[in-house]
Amino acid sequence: MKKVILTPNPYRDRNFRYTLEAEKILRETGLETAICLPFGTNRDDSVPKDVQVSDLNTELKDCDLVICFGGDGTILHASKMTLEHEIPILGINIGTMGFMAELESGELEDLRRIAAREYSIERRMMLDVEVWRDGRKIFADTALNDAAITKGAVARVIQVAVYCDNVEASAFSGDGVLVSTPTGSTAYSVSAGGPIVEATARNIIITPICAHTMQAKSLVTAKDRHITVKIERIGRRNAFLSVDGGRAFRLNSEDQVRISRSSHETLLMKIKGTSFYEIVREKLGSR
Repeated sequence: MKKVILTPNPYRDRNFRYTLEAEKILRETGLETAICLPFGTNRDDSVPKDVQVSDLNTELKDCDLVICFGGDGTILHASKMTLEHEIPILGINIGTMGFMAELESGELEDLRRIAAREYSIERRMMLDVEVWRDGRKIFADTALNDAAITKGAVARVIQVAVYCDNVEASAFSGDGVLVSTPTGSTAYSVSAGGPIVEATARNIIITPICAHTMQAKSLVTAKDRHITVKIERIGRRNAFLSVDGGRAFRLNSEDQVRISRSSHETLLMKIKGTSFYEIVREKLGSR
């Protein structure tokens, strides 16, 4: 471990308070650091004037670790940044939930363990998500959490059919359907009534959203199933696809959203060795 990229969400880490504190700690342990913005943020009042910000794509070429300062959204974005580089991510929570974050903002001293190699790397499954229309692929993305197919703002339902390896598994009308990884099972999926699946498992979770039938239940499939969600009759209604909470992509009737296990994985650095079940109990307030 030689070089670490620090990627603060400037709207959460105001004045880069925690980023600069972490940089000081890491440099004291002999590690090289670079500060980069994690997404398309303009250098404005949200970035301190005296902080040197480096180009992210340049720094990624020879770095060994990316540390994110923010909430789960910052880590989700980092998972896409590191997709082609196989670089571990360490999350520091300055948000609200911070389910994927390893450290809280008050635990920065634990960063000294990195130089001492007191850590492990956890591999998280991802999903390839495609939209096909009239025999052509018109959209592609990769998800660490989920792909959400939902209705628009108007209070009307959409009709979807879900296929596993070309066999119809479920068909219903409702607010939509979620297809998630085990990592994403504790996000939107659990709020929609889906099961909690241990984050390092290898499964695909299909969760209906407010289905208008008692027969539409969550499904947990094997890791290598190919899931297809067909958008059926929506008429003048709107349906949208959002991958990991990103920008919505508008869907038409007869569109197919094809989802399968990705060859890419997200690598998360673990320092404290906290059990997944401890995190569930703490973050989801099961007590």
